[in-house]
Amino acid sequence: MENLLRHVQPDPDDLVVALGDYVDRGPDSRGVIDRLIQLGGQTQLVCLMGNHEEMMLEVVRGEAPHHEWLKHGGIETLDSYGFDGDLDFLPPEHQSFLDNLGDFFETDAFFFTHAAYDAGLPLEQQPVDLLRWHSLMRGVPPQHYSGKTAIVGHTANRDGEVVDLGHLICLDTYAYGGQWLTAMDLNERSFWQANQQGQVRVSE
Repeated sequence: MENLLRHVQPDPDDLVVALGDYVDRGPDSRGVIDRLIQLGGQTQLVCLMGNHEEMMLEVVRGEAPHHEWLKHGGIETLDSYGFDGDLDFLPPEHQSFLDNLGDFFETDAFFFTHAAYDAGLPLEQQPVDLLRWHSLMRGVPPQHYSGKTAIVGHTANRDGEVVDLGHLICLDTYAYGGQWLTAMDLNERSFWQANQQGQVRVSE
C-alpha cells in the first residue's frame, strides 16, 4: 500500500475512493487503517465498507459469533492490534473511521461499491448484501440504469489483471493471494499496481 501510494502521489485536489477490505489476511490491518486516516488529511478520501469490515464490526459489537471472521483473516487483524482478549481493542480514531464507512459513492460518471449492485435500483435502495458480498463469479450485473460505470472490488481476479467490462470495472487483483494491489486513474483509464515483493507496474 505504501509503495502504491508513493507512485500514485495523490495531491490535496485529488479524489481517492477506497473500495473496502482494509482489514484481515494481511500482516498489518491496524497499520492500513492508520495510513488511511493519515491519507484523509492529505487528499479528498472516501472509504467504503467491505464485507471484512462488516464481519469485524459485528463481532466487536456482539452482533455475531467470531468463528466466521476468524476463519477469514480475523486472527491476523487481532494480532495487529495486540489483542489480549478484550473486544474493546479498537482505538477511538479507528472506531470512528469504521463507523463512518459508506456503502456507496457516486460522481457524475461513476459509482463505487465494494462488491456489486442491482442494476434497476437507485443506489440509496441497494440491498447491503449485494453491495458487500455478491461475487461476480455468480453473475455480473448489467449496466446500471443511471448509465454510470460501476467500480467495484471484492471478486479477486487471480491472474492479477484489472477486469474492465466497459460498464463495470473490478479492481480486486488478488493482493491478499500474492498478486497486485491496484489503483486506477478513472479519467485516463490508467492504473498502478504494487505487490508484496516491492514491485510496481504501471499501465501503458
